[in-house]
Amino acid sequence: MQANPRLPLEGIHVVAIEQAVAAPFASVRLADAGAHVIKIERPEGDFARGYDDVCSGQSSYFVWLNRGKDSLIVDLASEDGKRTLADLLSNTDVLVQNLKPGALERLGFGPDALRRTHRSLIVCSISGYGESGPMADRKAYDLLIQAESGLSSVTGGPDAPARVGISVVDIATGATAYSAILEALLHRAATGEGADIRVSMFDVMTEWLTVPLLQEEGGKPPRRIGLAHVSIAPYGVFKAKDGKDILISIQNDREWIKFCNEFLKQPAMGKDPSFARNVDRVANRTATDALVASAFAEMYADDATELLARSDVAFASVNDMAALSSHPHLRRITVQTEAGTVSYPAPAPIFVGQSRTYGAVPALGKSVRSAFAESV
Repeated sequence: MQANPRLPLEGIHVVAIEQAVAAPFASVRLADAGAHVIKIERPEGDFARGYDDVCSGQSSYFVWLNRGKDSLIVDLASEDGKRTLADLLSNTDVLVQNLKPGALERLGFGPDALRRTHRSLIVCSISGYGESGPMADRKAYDLLIQAESGLSSVTGGPDAPARVGISVVDIATGATAYSAILEALLHRAATGEGADIRVSMFDVMTEWLTVPLLQEEGGKPPRRIGLAHVSIAPYGVFKAKDGKDILISIQNDREWIKFCNEFLKQPAMGKDPSFARNVDRVANRTATDALVASAFAEMYADDATELLARSDVAFASVNDMAALSSHPHLRRITVQTEAGTVSYPAPAPIFVGQSRTYGAVPALGKSVRSAFAESV
């Protein structure tokens, strides 16, 4: 394994005028890849520092999303603060910002003006609803966009819409911004030209909702069905004889035939006109699920999972966070913070043959460039 390889974004300088989740998600990925990220914070700090106190008095959100960055306190409303930002931008490759639309322009640092004076600068602006349109000035947070986009209408059980249990809109927006910045860096390497990137939380989530939207417009509006799949059956949770829940997924008609033969012990159901095709099983979901549930009710969970594995059926345990904490597949990293080390899930990409280190989480106004934590 190569020790301390050169990271792909070493030498790239990033200024991040950011708070909360979406923009910090994008910039922490840049920092992980070797970029030098300077996080501009208000004198009172990013308000995400106060979201909770579960990491030895520190916020879980902030500890997760700000490793490897330097924190610089800048009052952008002051002339000194504006001069500081101007000096930083003279040697910056990427500016990430999620201020309110128009706020950067009012400070004298709008993307158009910056691109005129810094031809190679990549500016990525993250907002709720974009820079124009009837809702551009509206405040936007994760749950608000979940509701406005319709995501909550397809989440939860039949009785009521629900919030996705994580900040999925913010995370999706940050990941989208990160990928767009990488595209812009590749384009700049070939042409020398920077970019003006605009990413809105609403646009990101409506793209993710393409399938349920097309289902609605095709005359088959999606329904909320909890831990089941609106387009596939059987795909849901079934209870074993000892009360344990197991989630299974039958993806196609070939799998259904094998499932009927080996798990249900009812080969005839594989060819029955009410169940033979997925569209039939979905149309007859109540009967399909009852057939499967009756088989699970006769088996203890250990026996059921052993038979599912032998039958090559996709299945999962219905876990909670306590189960995830001790899950055998959970990979972790350990990062340094001002209150000590914190262990949490590792970034998903694995670069085979390359070790990765992760920077420390900055105290307000502090540099962490010399502090690194090893992955475990």
